[in-house]
Amino acid sequence: QVQLVESGGGSVQAGGSLRLSCAASGYRRCMAWFRQGPGKEREGVARITGNGITNYADSVKGRFTISRDNAKTTLYLQMNSLKPEDTGIYYCAAVGANDCFDSKLTFLYWGQGTQVTVSS
Repeated sequence: QVQLVESGGGSVQAGGSLRLSCAASGYRRCMAWFRQGPGKEREGVARITGNGITNYADSVKGRFTISRDNAKTTLYLQMNSLKPEDTGIYYCAAVGANDCFDSKLTFLYWGQGTQVTVSS
């Protein structure tokens, strides 16, 4: 069992930046950030493998960067040029799998989420 704890959320104006962190109690190869905006379904934001290969949702490409520190089992999401539509609860997730970018991959471990609010 892996426990995940997010931090770093807050309120910023459009164009600002935030860095989210996710502290994990153990290592899993595939880690990801998801988010859920008000009145919206949860959506994938970014994924990363154990050796640093990444993938991003089109809506955040060029603005967000996912990274990890495997020695600390910590996941990060650097968010730049934030837009109001980025507002939502951001969740860290993890799972051990061969293909981290399989669209049908089920993430087994989830954090409680951290709120990000971007005002215009």
